Amino acid sequence: MDLFMEMLKTDSTSSRERGFSEFLKKRLPDGRCTVESFEVGDGTENLLFSWGKPEIFFCTHLDTVPPYFPPVHSGGVMRGRGACDAKGQIFSMYNACLALADEGQEGFALLLLAGEETGSFGAKNFRTVHPGGKYVIVGEPTDNCMVSASKGTKSYRVTIKGKSSHSGYPEYGLSAVELFVDFVNRLRLADLPSDPELGKTTYNIGMLESANPQNVLSESLSFRLYFRTTFASDGVVQSLMERLGDNSYIEIEPFGGDTPSRYVTLDGFDTKTVAFGSDAPQLTNFENRILCGPGSILAAHTLSEYVLMEDIEKATDNYVKMFRILKTGKRS
Repeated sequence: MDLFMEMLKTDSTSSRERGFSEFLKKRLPDGRCTVESFEVGDGTENLLFSWGKPEIFFCTHLDTVPPYFPPVHSGGVMRGRGACDAKGQIFSMYNACLALADEGQEGFALLLLAGEETGSFGAKNFRTVHPGGKYVIVGEPTDNCMVSASKGTKSYRVTIKGKSSHSGYPEYGLSAVELFVDFVNRLRLADLPSDPELGKTTYNIGMLESANPQNVLSESLSFRLYFRTTFASDGVVQSLMERLGDNSYIEIEPFGGDTPSRYVTLDGFDTKTVAFGSDAPQLTNFENRILCGPGSILAAHTLSEYVLMEDIEKATDNYVKMFRILKTGKRS
């Protein structure tokens, strides 16, 4: 509990996680593991704690979303930034590693990655500098369920060009705001296929900017458009964006994303699908990927983020069980 509280007292919001990783390098080694650091290139680092030569990796991320707020523990509930995304995963995975080491087990590691919340930069870097292994168990808030599949993502920056004029004489201009409304209406009418496994494709608009005063028609408006895609729609979204941008006043710039993914599940564990992203799709240097961890995604990224300590304990037990199953090779 003291370690978990110390972890939560350290601000590791994205781009500031270096102090947290330096703390963990000193605090986590138990005399039985080796520690490696991998520079990501942006001032952050990935950490790898290994017990023997690992084939099974427990993995989660170092950074959290802003804003930071300090931890409070009461009544079996731990509140604070990172409680369930993803310092609760670090804590439960580390405890699982200690339990396995106490049993005399080896061949496992704890991999902690930077920059998950801002584009999985740590995971993308790690796959280029490390061969990976047979299994990676990625910790995210999944209510301790094993995830069978997750939605993909596609991100775009959209710029709409209008023509400014005095708002009293709109006939002499072309409002980028009105063109934006037309764009959104066309987007809402788009017939994206539903997926029997992952459900509907959804989207969100953010970072909306138009600098015009209230009495001047907008000359330019920009925003980010972020899709959550399914197996049925992932290949369709790009063609949709090409149709929506097929005119002289709309510019569309793709910003990447992940494809929908399927993961390994094991008998004896609850399973479900999820709509959120993680480092897992980027860890292509591993043969098999598992996604599972304590906490609820509905609490993550909120100002009331929390995790139940009983869920942390269950996650630790789950990770130990997963290791034993994978070590014997008897997955079903």
